[in-house]
Amino acid sequence: MPRGDKSAYTDKQKRQAEHIEESERERGASEGTAERIAWATVNKQDGGGKRSGSARKATKTVARKTTAKKASASKASAKKVAKKTAAKKTPAKKAATRKTAAKKVVKKAPAKAPAKKAAAGKATQKSASRSTAAKKAAKTRAAKKAVRKTAAKKAARTRAGS
Repeated sequence: MPRGDKSAYTDKQKRQAEHIEESERERGASEGTAERIAWATVNKQDGGGKRSGSARKATKTVARKTTAKKASASKASAKKVAKKTAAKKTPAKKAATRKTAAKKVVKKAPAKAPAKKAAAGKATQKSASRSTAAKKAAKTRAAKKAVRKTAAKKAARTRAGS
């Protein structure tokens, strides 16, 4: 079938394309543009020509159903994972980890400052040009990193003790 052949389209699809083409011509589109828009619209609505045989219709509907099933299954599994992680950490534990992370950051900050006096001048220049949101994000990343580090150390101790 040569490119542009419309034999695979049903009579209804051809009528729809003709109607859309007339509407586009009334709106001021050129003949070629109107035709292109009309067939693109029919393809978008129906997924192309429908007269290519019974197997094609069945394949399309099966494919749509399987992708819909996969999408709903992945959403359900994502919800389960979210519920499990939310159930694992209670609000009291979250608050405790935040407090320890804040303490660690405060303790580590003075230790780093004397070690890097040469870099301190550069750091103040960078921090002056940084926005407050960027500073806050950097602080949050550092706190989370500290929490992960302490959790890893704790896990290592429990493994060693067993």
